[in-house]
Amino acid sequence: MNLAQAFADAVRRNPNKTALCWGDAEYTFEQLFALTLAVSAALRHSFGIRPGDRVAVWLKNRPEFVPALFGIAQAGAVIVPISHFLKPEEIAFILRDSGATTVISERSLAEAAKGVSTLLPSLRFSLAEDFESLPVPQETAVDRNEKDLAALLYTSGTTGHPKGAMLTHGNFLHNVNSCLLALDIRAEDRIVVALPQFHSFMFTVGTLTPMLAGAGILLLKTLHPFKQVLEEITRHHGTILPAVPSFYRALLGVADFGKLPLKLCVSGGAPLPLELYRAFTTQFPFPLREGYGPTESSPVATVNPIHGENRPGSIGKPIPGVELSIRDETGLELPTGQTGEICIRGGNVMLGYWNQPEETARALRKGWLYTGDMGHRDADGYFFITDRKKDMLLVNGINVYPREVEEIIHQFPNVKESAVVGWPDPRRGEQPVAFVVPTEGIHLEEMALLKFIRERLADYKVPRRVFFVVSLPRNATGKILKTELRQARPDGSTPPATT
Repeated sequence: MNLAQAFADAVRRNPNKTALCWGDAEYTFEQLFALTLAVSAALRHSFGIRPGDRVAVWLKNRPEFVPALFGIAQAGAVIVPISHFLKPEEIAFILRDSGATTVISERSLAEAAKGVSTLLPSLRFSLAEDFESLPVPQETAVDRNEKDLAALLYTSGTTGHPKGAMLTHGNFLHNVNSCLLALDIRAEDRIVVALPQFHSFMFTVGTLTPMLAGAGILLLKTLHPFKQVLEEITRHHGTILPAVPSFYRALLGVADFGKLPLKLCVSGGAPLPLELYRAFTTQFPFPLREGYGPTESSPVATVNPIHGENRPGSIGKPIPGVELSIRDETGLELPTGQTGEICIRGGNVMLGYWNQPEETARALRKGWLYTGDMGHRDADGYFFITDRKKDMLLVNGINVYPREVEEIIHQFPNVKESAVVGWPDPRRGEQPVAFVVPTEGIHLEEMALLKFIRERLADYKVPRRVFFVVSLPRNATGKILKTELRQARPDGSTPPATT
């Protein structure tokens, strides 16, 4: 079995069913499959794509994203999704690294495409707007099995160059089946896609899962104004909304959001602050469940039970067919309650990093994926993330986890968002520093906030400085860029020297 065959099976079961809604446009499974065959034929016969070749998909959110993915799979090639938020130099790096010479793009990216083509003159482009005019052949999918490479999903690259996670057809099929069970997705469900389709969360949960299950996709045409988002979800009966915490925070201000037909909201991509969870569940009638998973695990690894106990602050339990463990630096599994690195094992775990044997060896050890996330497991099998390994601070040799400090800051009145990072300190090694976004129109006092934190945390965990800012730097999917905050000096000072 492979992705192309799985999609063809879903089409055979549901040819005339609406598969995707996009504004006033609706596409049936049969219509998307016709476009898939046309894309596959064009890649094979016009562009000379052969099995195993890499084909980049550089699109904004649009219906053609679906036949682009499955058309590449149908041709036996490897999908390389690219963020449309990247600069030409960043895109050129991914194309060079992956070896992709053919790009499926769109006319709105033409200006950026010129910049990329200047760097890579041999690039060939196929435009999504031309899909409808392509001939639809009667041809079968190239034979691929579960062990064959299906996609290179590049990590966000918040530090250094991004790495291409090698994910197979089997990885994705495993994760899709696990998500269907864990999220109780039914054929009548319609997944609301509000995040970029190139992101691993939307790639699997927002695209592959509904398409292979014979469910549906509601692809939001715009997120502004939010009133239009509500109208789209209501009009097209969206039932499951996967999104990042910042999306749910924005929805808190929408009074009639609770009237929507949603049955479930899933938060992923970043930690869900407890205060945000409590505010959301107080205001809205449908459940919000936090899940977790890095790109390297296709990506979903855990979620709080949909029909069982939800444990706020936890990333939940492993989804079916996936194992998690907490391990120390030597690879030894740690007991309940102890903090260590979160490790994942299962059919959803990547083959490794593309052309990066040393990075692969660091990440994959004895069948386990070492995620770089620190956390612990409680006595009931729920997992909790403490922080990223690289974000953990060492203050006088003692571990400080920024997320713990951020959770306290979020409890202070009129704090909208916060991020805690480490700045070098010649005496302590590192010192915690907080960047705080107040609620619009509210002035916060640094000393009052620090007093509030000091009453609730040990002194060594209390930030040495608090900077009030209008917003926090984020990448395309809403993840806070702590790398930039470590370099930031809003008061004009320079980083203290280290000894």
